[in-house]
Amino acid sequence: MSAGAGVRTVGVVHVYRVAGTDVAALRGVDLTVAPGERVALLGPSGSGKSTLLSVIAGLRRPSAGAVFVDGEDIARFSEAQLYGYRSAGLGLMMQGTVSNLLPYASPRENVRFVAGRPRPGRSADPGAEALAAAGLVDDRRPVGALSRADQQATALAVAMAGPPRLLLVDEPTSQLDDDARERLLDTLVTATSAAGTTVVMVTHDEAVAHRMQRMVRMREGRVGAEGRRHDQYAVIGADGSVQLPEELMVGWPAGSTVMVAAESPDVITIRRRPAAGQEQS
Repeated sequence: MSAGAGVRTVGVVHVYRVAGTDVAALRGVDLTVAPGERVALLGPSGSGKSTLLSVIAGLRRPSAGAVFVDGEDIARFSEAQLYGYRSAGLGLMMQGTVSNLLPYASPRENVRFVAGRPRPGRSADPGAEALAAAGLVDDRRPVGALSRADQQATALAVAMAGPPRLLLVDEPTSQLDDDARERLLDTLVTATSAAGTTVVMVTHDEAVAHRMQRMVRMREGRVGAEGRRHDQYAVIGADGSVQLPEELMVGWPAGSTVMVAAESPDVITIRRRPAAGQEQS
């Protein structure tokens, strides 16, 4: 049985205030991630993907909805319960990870600080294995003196120390070149597969998303489509809404009126409303 945690969000809404105005970052997100599955959240800036990740991490409370991790609704947890949830079984690799590391300590010291002393009978720690895969086990330089790629590799190793049942990752490769990106993703996929860890990763990079097992596309605070690699399926919202692919939005902008007809139980058609004077009487 997989060691990974199952994740399910139901109707998650998150509203925050900016200059006295309410802004909805999430507008009813329904998402299911199976134990041990690796899922990428894709979408433009402001689509809500990082907010969703922080809600699953228990760093923000949803304004409405439920967030189930292994069947428990963490949205209802007390602060003490959330601390326990984040401390046991959750790995975080967020943006600005360097600020979450000990800059004066070596990569190995950073991992040991999180993992603690080796326990008899426990198999090799994925954090230490991730560090070895990056060639940083014997590097005694402080993390603050490392390259960006090595800092990110250390951050991944720290996040995998334990190991976690759920790993949440936010834009891990945004400042890496192609070679460093692929090395980091190789390590992440290998380490999480071996440990059975569930992964939810936020990225804007299609190449990164393709390294996960499933891609979920977000837009305007909602899940718009999901699927594996090139097989993307639109997701019908609780209100019956369906987001059009972005490439169609140019010719079918918001406010367009259309006719929706069922051709069969499995096929519907969408037709633009005829221009004025062309409608049939």
